[in-house]
Amino acid sequence: MTQNEIIRLNEEFADATPETILSYFLDRFGDRIALSSSLSIEDQVLTDMICKLKPSARIFTLDTGRLFPETYSLIDRTAMRYGIRLQVFFPDRAEVEKLVADCGMNGFYESLEKRKRCCRVRKLEPLERAFQGLDAWICGLRREQSVTRSGMRAIEWDETHGLVKINPLIGWHEEQVWEYIHRHHVPYNKLHEQGFPSIGCQPCTRAVKPGEDIRAGRWWWESPDHKECGLHWRK
Repeated sequence: MTQNEIIRLNEEFADATPETILSYFLDRFGDRIALSSSLSIEDQVLTDMICKLKPSARIFTLDTGRLFPETYSLIDRTAMRYGIRLQVFFPDRAEVEKLVADCGMNGFYESLEKRKRCCRVRKLEPLERAFQGLDAWICGLRREQSVTRSGMRAIEWDETHGLVKINPLIGWHEEQVWEYIHRHHVPYNKLHEQGFPSIGCQPCTRAVKPGEDIRAGRWWWESPDHKECGLHWRK
């Protein structure tokens, strides 16, 4: 897909619903597109939409080995709700052992470099394996989530991974996401009811305080412009 076509499609789908965007790209790419789900409320909404549009579509998630128990429960609840089996990718055992040997069990608190190394081993390398055979991927990014996502579009070229990247909910507000979840009885992580608007690995996620940014609880010891694991960096 050329950059000119991406520009054209962003203009064409400027006022389109997420379902319209998903339907177009699921048909266009067939078995060469997948939803990369973090089990966030956004990805749960997309899972619901995709299962209604194309139940056989591929949905995968990453198990870093350090997720919350509530997140593991949600994987099973989602599978039962939609009659699907989420594909789960794990980090390489040898790489995790080397990471811990070099940095300690929680070395990611010590420096940005060590935190990014942990994300690379536990998330980015498994993601590369998950992307094999794909031409496009779907994710639940929204512009209002963080300063690092404010300039993103519904359709982008992911230079890092060499894939078309589809963000059907990019313009949605959090209220729209929750309204959809409640209206369609979409399963969600119970931690959202305990002050966790954004949920990642357990050691790197805390509840947010009233008035804080929705991603303030992710890597809370770092500055806001660093708060990405590398999945969504743009070159």
